[in-house]
Amino acid sequence: PIDCSVRTLYRMFKKGLFDTQSLPMKGKRKLNNHQEKRGKQAFRRTIHERNSLYPHLTKEFGHLEGDTIVGVKHKSAVITLVECLSKVIITLKPTGRRAEDIENRLNDWFKSMPKHLFKSMTFDCGKEFSNWRSISNSNDIAIFFADPGTPSQRGLNEHSNGLLRRDGLPKTMDF
Repeated sequence: PIDCSVRTLYRMFKKGLFDTQSLPMKGKRKLNNHQEKRGKQAFRRTIHERNSLYPHLTKEFGHLEGDTIVGVKHKSAVITLVECLSKVIITLKPTGRRAEDIENRLNDWFKSMPKHLFKSMTFDCGKEFSNWRSISNSNDIAIFFADPGTPSQRGLNEHSNGLLRRDGLPKTMDF
């Protein structure tokens, strides 16, 4: 480990003392300029409600963070779920990317699990999770959503997706 400030690290990278290609993000920054044009989900439970209902979230088994990884040409997707305590990554393959496909695959997966094993799920505000009420009611699980534009609120899942992209599900892959 290097014992220095963030500012000093940036200076070292600018001088070329470190190779940016060896970093996990390869020196790239994602710009968040994309504006969603398909409308917004009306009512949803926020991550702030989750934090008040489950204060021991990271010390208690049964809380999931979820997202989708989209394949080449945005034709297919994989659902990724990460259990917050054990850090186990679960990948599920839906038949498509629509909300109905995601709902059906999650419901099928929950049927194969013991009842009440999972207490909560947290997703981003993607359209693919717009059938969250049906999923929640069918499987007796609380579903929450992170604030728009803040993937850091589901950092464990975002990091896991980065590892999956790097080590097995590249952007060029058709799922």
